[in-house]
Amino acid sequence: MDIAVLGTGRVGRALAAGLHELGHTVVVGTRDPAATLARTAPDSMGTPPFSAWQAAHPDIALASFADAAAGADLVVNASNGAATLDVLTLAGAANLAGKVLLDVSNPLDFTHGYPPTLFVKDTDSLGETIQRAFPQARVVKTLNTITADLMVDPRLLGASVTVFVSGDDAEAKATVVALLTAFGHDDVIDLGGIETARGPEMMLPVWLSLASTLGTTRFDFKVVR
Repeated sequence: MDIAVLGTGRVGRALAAGLHELGHTVVVGTRDPAATLARTAPDSMGTPPFSAWQAAHPDIALASFADAAAGADLVVNASNGAATLDVLTLAGAANLAGKVLLDVSNPLDFTHGYPPTLFVKDTDSLGETIQRAFPQARVVKTLNTITADLMVDPRLLGASVTVFVSGDDAEAKATVVALLTAFGHDDVIDLGGIETARGPEMMLPVWLSLASTLGTTRFDFKVVR
């Protein structure tokens, strides 16, 4: 497939590289490709500049959000949750229409410091917000409860983990589950419609507390049954 990954951070890079390794043609989307490539310093999280990453992945192109989405069969939203609607608007509703929109973002609000709160929860979710804003896209929420490197290689933990999928379109979910299986995920639970994204998104406060307590992000949830 031709796949657009919107977002140049750790998550976007991990997914782009992982999808490329699976044999897909991948384009990473950003607001301003020239500005992204011009950065030479690590970001606030210590992540090296994108240009250094792309030098090691020369077969993965960089384009504007709109150009990346326009040429894609499937679009991955790997942007910051607070910027997601803006990013998808720049990608263009017409460029998302009819396509699977795999959403891994979380509604984290850092405006009052750390730990963050959720800017949408309980009776709504970011996944639902995206689906309402882009009704012709086929939104599937998944992978939001797991760190970037484990998204594309869960076998790094040496044990089976559980990931969840939520979405209204059965065919779109089947496409996403096939990608998850190709990454090595062997326990994928389909929770139901996009409204079920509320649960996995509200797991993030627990995930953040665990990361702080354990001193690592290399863990995931497992549903034992």
